[in-house]
Amino acid sequence: MVNQNKESKITLLGAGPGDPDLLTLKGVKALQTADVVLYDALTNEALLEHAPEEAIKVYVGKRSGEHSYPQDTINKLMIDYALNYGHVVRLKGGDPFVFGRGYEELDYAASYSIPVSVIPGISSSIGVPGLQQIPVTHRGLSESFWVITGTTTSGEVSADIYQAAQSNATVVVLMGLKKLSKIVAIFKAAGKHNLPTAVVQNGSAEDEKLVVGVVETIESLVQHENIKAPALLIFGEVVSLHPSFKNIIKQYASIA
Repeated sequence: MVNQNKESKITLLGAGPGDPDLLTLKGVKALQTADVVLYDALTNEALLEHAPEEAIKVYVGKRSGEHSYPQDTINKLMIDYALNYGHVVRLKGGDPFVFGRGYEELDYAASYSIPVSVIPGISSSIGVPGLQQIPVTHRGLSESFWVITGTTTSGEVSADIYQAAQSNATVVVLMGLKKLSKIVAIFKAAGKHNLPTAVVQNGSAEDEKLVVGVVETIESLVQHENIKAPALLIFGEVVSLHPSFKNIIKQYASIA
């Protein structure tokens, strides 16, 4: 029911990588005061339980290959609900500002003079490798890391991947599973055939799956284990720290 007495405001809330327990305490408090929750496909619906029962919950999609609302429509919904109902929590997977188009929504709300607050979420780019005991940086192995989108708005592989493959940094690729063959070719062209590599499907969720190998073998491993999107790609020597990589080293030693 429309309530004209409530203050219009918007909270951009990062839901984290998938496990509902990874939501921040500040995020829980925001949901508890929500009049409307607009949530994406990559957010765990269990988080909606933190919102009041009478709050309006609206699914707005946003997953590659499936029906989703255009960003312009989401922007307009966000404003409409804020003006008519009060506090809108825009619940987004991961962190709103890591390939989440969060700033676009913040900027759009500002054009209507609606106050916006941002509550960061655990980005899958760091959180998912960490949950797998793969640090994105480690003394002696990696002094930096890249976080790159696998597919640009034009549908092509990001040009940054070519540069990242030349470095010694850890390279984390989001939304890149469909481009895995092309990305692997880029690393091979950089002479990184034996670079440790991992792919994590549905990181932190109950149906999480992991494959660990090297650039040369990762495609066949992904096919064999039937890895599906959403998945995160990790390229770098830090992957060798994963416990299962010891078995890969033993296999290479036996062949040699």
